[in-house]
Amino acid sequence: MLRDFIQAARLRTLPLASACVLTGGALAAASGVPQARFGPLFAGCLATVILLQVLANFANDLGDFANGADRAEGHQRSDRAVASGRISPAQMKRATIATAALALSVGIATVLMAAGDHITTVLFWIGTGVLSIGAAYTYTAGDRPYGYSGLGDISVLAFFGVAGVAGTAALIAGTFDAMWLLPALSIGLLSVAVLNLNNLRDHVSDAATGKHTLVVRMGFDRGKVYHALLVGGAWTALLAFWALDADGPWHGKLWYGLFGLVHIKHLALVFRTQDPAELDGELKKIALSTFAISLFFFLSATA
Repeated sequence: MLRDFIQAARLRTLPLASACVLTGGALAAASGVPQARFGPLFAGCLATVILLQVLANFANDLGDFANGADRAEGHQRSDRAVASGRISPAQMKRATIATAALALSVGIATVLMAAGDHITTVLFWIGTGVLSIGAAYTYTAGDRPYGYSGLGDISVLAFFGVAGVAGTAALIAGTFDAMWLLPALSIGLLSVAVLNLNNLRDHVSDAATGKHTLVVRMGFDRGKVYHALLVGGAWTALLAFWALDADGPWHGKLWYGLFGLVHIKHLALVFRTQDPAELDGELKKIALSTFAISLFFFLSATA
C-alpha cells in the first residue's frame, strides 16, 4: 500500500515544483537576508511546496478517475493508483485530506517564523496558503474542476510563478522588489509550458472525456505556437531581469546558453511532431531543464 501511495505521489514531478522555491530563495539570498533567517524559512517554503505538489498529484489521480479521464481509452490505466484499483477512492481522499492538513501546518509554521506577531502579514500569507491548497485540489478534483475548463494554465502561472517565486522571495526577505516578477514570470511560463506539452500529448483523449484544456480549445497546431510563445516569453523575462540587475550575483550564463539551445531544439521537435504520443519524452526534458535553470540561479546566489 505504501508503495502505491509513493507511486501516486509522482516523485518525478517534485523537481519542477521545487523550481519556484529555488528561484525565490535565490532572489531572497541575493537581497542580503541573514543565513540564520534564510535557512529555516527556505526549508519551510520548500517543504510546503513539495507537499502541495503531492496533494495536487493525489487529487489528480482521484479526480481524473472520478471524471472519467483515466478511462478514455476504454480500459483502466495501470499507472494510476485509483484507476487501476490499487488504492480505493476513499483511501485516496483520506490521503489527500491528510496531505492538505500537513501542507497547511508546515506553511503556517513557516509564516509564523517569518512574520512573528505581525498579524496582518500572517493572515495574508495564511490566506495565500489556503488558496494554494484549494487550487491544488480543485484542479482536477471536485464537482467543477477548473483544469477541465482551460484555466489550468493561468493557475500554474499564478502559483508556480508569481506566488511561488516572488512570494517565496518576499516571505523570506521580509520585503518585495518589483524586479522579482521577471524571474517569477520566467519560471511560471516554463511551468505552463510543461502543462501545455502534457495537454498537447493528451488532447485527443482530453477532448473525448470533456476535458477542455486550452489545446483542446485552440487545436493541436495552434497549441504548438502557444508553446513557442511560452518558452520564448520565459527567456525574454529572464534576459530582461539580468539586464536590469546587472550587478547581481548571477553567474554561469554559458550554462544558461546551453539550456537555451536545448529549448530551441525542443521547440523544433515540437513543431515537427504530428503524432502527439511522440511528445511524451519531451516532458522530462523541459521539466528537468526548468529545474536546472532554477538550481543554477540558486547556487549563484548562495554558493
